[in-house]
Amino acid sequence: MSGAVYGGDEVGALVLDIGQNTIRAGYGGEDSPKLDIPSAVGTWTESNNDTDDVHYKYNIGLTAIHVKKPDMELVTLLKDGMIENWDIFENVLDYIYKQGLGAIPRDHPMLITEPPWITIPKREQLVEMMFEKYKVPALYLGKNAALAAFANGRPTCLVVDSGATHTSAVPVHDGFVLTQAVVKSPVGGDYISQQCRNYLEEKGIEIIPPYMVASKEITKPDEAPNWQKRSSLPKVTKSWHNYMIKEVMQDFQASVLQVSDNVYDEEVVKSMPAIHYEFPNGFHKDFGVERFKIPEPLFNPTAGAKAGIQPILGVGPLVTTSVGMCDMDIRPAMYGNVVVTGGNSNLQGFTERLNRDLAAKTPPIFMETFT
Repeated sequence: MSGAVYGGDEVGALVLDIGQNTIRAGYGGEDSPKLDIPSAVGTWTESNNDTDDVHYKYNIGLTAIHVKKPDMELVTLLKDGMIENWDIFENVLDYIYKQGLGAIPRDHPMLITEPPWITIPKREQLVEMMFEKYKVPALYLGKNAALAAFANGRPTCLVVDSGATHTSAVPVHDGFVLTQAVVKSPVGGDYISQQCRNYLEEKGIEIIPPYMVASKEITKPDEAPNWQKRSSLPKVTKSWHNYMIKEVMQDFQASVLQVSDNVYDEEVVKSMPAIHYEFPNGFHKDFGVERFKIPEPLFNPTAGAKAGIQPILGVGPLVTTSVGMCDMDIRPAMYGNVVVTGGNSNLQGFTERLNRDLAAKTPPIFMETFT
């Protein structure tokens, strides 16, 4: 006998959206997730003196991973958008069900997002875990691009997803992802964060994460900071320290960076207003042309050649290449419905630059971009 069929609006389904930077979970039909936690997980070992057994312990959630614990490494459970560390993922699921949502797995159908390039073995392992360990009554694995399309009321569209580790162009036709036309670039938010860090280090600006600062004094712009280091700091791991610096860089990105309206031209952006930014140790200054130069590799790959990653395509060529791999009949619908998603889409000027790039490179047809 077949099992129950789930449908309609009131099924009590849970939604799990696994991203490279954050993991979001909540109830289907609600406007926003109930839980939004970092994908990075703190892990350390604990020995049992009686049996000499070694057990792995995990800190999960924004507050927990900020605990200054000696020997705690920060690791991610994903690689290329797919689950890589299944032990960590299982502990994250336990945290989501128990502490995050307070839900019993067998009482709720589950929808889990996945990237368009997911492999069959990864899908099988996930399905086996959800049914065998968690006993979920029903499970649906949905391509994140298709779900983004439906969320914007566009069952046929081109989804541009610019996240932490990559930027991709994914065509969706009548709710189905056209996997043969998916194109992606290795430039994402983490790359831009590293660009920010490289620039600041080249300029001799020391990046001090907040956990190291005990106090600071007010100084003039561009003046050396006057701050006191927190005493009795535990010996933290390099991965934990780098994550704290990465958070400073992410705040710098969100506060300062802007995508140029057209191809980066230093003479043009010099006339644009500067943005003032203060670092955790009290150092502060105005940032002008560099706030346009740093994110330029997203759209112009040659601008990032010195950073060690040479992307194949910028965002505009990603779109035109992907659409060019689709059938002629649906290309106008793709160009006419571009959905932009991912953390980098929040960069000021991102959507406007994409519109201009596409208008310059595509046939003169109606084009609209949604975020």
